[in-house]
Amino acid sequence: MKVILIEDVKSLGKKGEMVNVSDGYARNALFPKKLALEATPKNINDLKLQKAHEERRAKEVLAEAKAFAEELAKKEIQVSIKVGEGGKTFGSISSKEIAEAAKAQLGYELDKKKIIISAPIKALGNTSVGIKLHPKVTAELKVVVKEA
Repeated sequence: MKVILIEDVKSLGKKGEMVNVSDGYARNALFPKKLALEATPKNINDLKLQKAHEERRAKEVLAEAKAFAEELAKKEIQVSIKVGEGGKTFGSISSKEIAEAAKAQLGYELDKKKIIISAPIKALGNTSVGIKLHPKVTAELKVVVKEA
């Protein structure tokens, strides 16, 4: 019997897949637990429509992320750090401080876990940090480090 999986089933398949299983397994295990639907023409058509909707939504999310990345590339934030004699800095700028500065200065809610700092920011001047907005989109934000 062909069934469409509603949820991931271990050792059988992922959500949305159409698989072949024995009649007894379908009737006694999958259907009562609401893990699968029988693969009728109506259910197959509903599955196709649902997948098309999910693909369209994924494209919209990707386009939004790209637009936001372009917008972020034009912006810059200013962060201050304590500096001692001879221009020596105390500590470094963290992703939390960058996220707080972005919220205060630009009004953007950035997740500190998504901010990518390649090396600790310990020097005054301009630095560029990456921000992971989507698995396929990484934005660049200019951070200006000034003396406190």
